[in-house]
Amino acid sequence: HRENGRRKQWKMTLTLENISKTVGGESHIDDVSMTLEPGSFNVLLGRTLAGKTTLMRIMAGLEPPSSGRILVDNVDVTGMAVQKRNVAMVYQQFINYPSMNVYDNIASPLKLQGVAKAEIDKRVRSTAELMHIEHLLDRLPQELSGGQQQRTAMARAMVKDCKLLLLDEPLVNLDYKLREELREEIPNLLAERDTIVVYATTEPMEALLLGGKCAVMHEGRMTQFGPTTEVYHNPASVKTGLIFSDPPINLVEAEVRDGAIFMKSGHQVPLKGHLANLSNGDYTLGIRANHLSVDPTGDDTIAMQGQVELAEITGSETFVHVHFNDVSWVIQEEGVHNPRLGEATQFYVDPTRLFAFDANGALVAAPPVEISNGKAA
Repeated sequence: HRENGRRKQWKMTLTLENISKTVGGESHIDDVSMTLEPGSFNVLLGRTLAGKTTLMRIMAGLEPPSSGRILVDNVDVTGMAVQKRNVAMVYQQFINYPSMNVYDNIASPLKLQGVAKAEIDKRVRSTAELMHIEHLLDRLPQELSGGQQQRTAMARAMVKDCKLLLLDEPLVNLDYKLREELREEIPNLLAERDTIVVYATTEPMEALLLGGKCAVMHEGRMTQFGPTTEVYHNPASVKTGLIFSDPPINLVEAEVRDGAIFMKSGHQVPLKGHLANLSNGDYTLGIRANHLSVDPTGDDTIAMQGQVELAEITGSETFVHVHFNDVSWVIQEEGVHNPRLGEATQFYVDPTRLFAFDANGALVAAPPVEISNGKAA
């Protein structure tokens, strides 16, 4: 069947039920449950060794879970071999057949499936065009740039029109310009398909750029799953807030009493705005680095004094690490700044940008979403 010039495929829903994986007594995946809808773009966000690759390999059927079930359209496929599943996976390394040109690399899975030659040609050329490598079909992999090699590997995975496409940090080895280009292209390239896409990354900003839904992973557990922007703006726990912030969200212990919030650092925050309904008790307050400033941003900003521990200049931004009252925070400033190490510096906290987590680390108050130039900040 064909639809809009593309092969029409049956839609598929993938469900993970209480998936766990233990290797040598060590837990790699711990009780993960989630449902991925047809045509959905899903990001696995977590630090190195969070369990992202293991979970993707279990989804693909490359290794079995120790417990739990994998369902495709409510049918248990937990023990089904990867060869019997309509799945493709792309790793961060460029995996191409060195003796084959780009055309034959892309065509290889179709040839294994016994697809007719004319159909192979049509699908290879259309997929190469999608990946902007149609002019490279006669070249060998060693004649390609890193970005072109990765596009070739991705085209080989996409040409199958598989129901599940797993991308395990596919852009990590590319230079900045190529990463930016492919980050924008990948969701658009896959938008018209019914394929379930799962994309693993360690970078919070990459997750935001890719959109879709996001599952935050920490030490084999999934701490939150939902629309990516919603998870970013409303991290359900301290752990999610730390992982889904780059640099990690700044934290300080606090107590609510006598109609105000008292930080462990000695500073006082008024109980108003989104913090107005906090009851008496202990809390952890969090604020992202881009919401701290070396200049006051409003009448209610709280001035803090600290010492500069480190200044990281990335080119367009400077990350200033400041130590105060046994707490270390990071301030993200636009432009190039070069404060001297050890010098005293004043910075400002905007209470309207504070997250509040209860004594168990669960989110109880989140800042309202700011809209700047038509985009949520």
